[in-house]
Amino acid sequence: MLFHMIAGGPRPVAPFSHAVESGGFVFITGQMPDTPAAPGVLPDGIAAQTGNVMENLGTVLRGLGLGLEHVLVARAYLAHFREDYDAFNAAYRAYFPVDRLPARTCIGVTGLAYDARVEIDLIARRPRVA
Repeated sequence: MLFHMIAGGPRPVAPFSHAVESGGFVFITGQMPDTPAAPGVLPDGIAAQTGNVMENLGTVLRGLGLGLEHVLVARAYLAHFREDYDAFNAAYRAYFPVDRLPARTCIGVTGLAYDARVEIDLIARRPRVA
């Protein structure tokens, strides 16, 4: 098992690794909508927050030599589910080709760190080397 912290990656809000890797699977910790340049500062609105979360996830993936094309599963957590669901889906969808959407669960929650509106974690898989 490998425990990864990505240089220049998002600042952890709790004691965790950015990702844990085992058997070719990569489990990426849920990311928040702040940025490494402004930890704890969140943009307004679900679309902007979703964009920041996806960029943070991309930073972790790139730090591991992977990309969104390697994502198998996404789990999204929305603090304002009814209010944000449609706009979240529109922002999220823009990061994946229409014929290459990962399996996904989206859950309404009562709260997130930093009073964020969204958090997303991922499961990716490294390509097999022939």
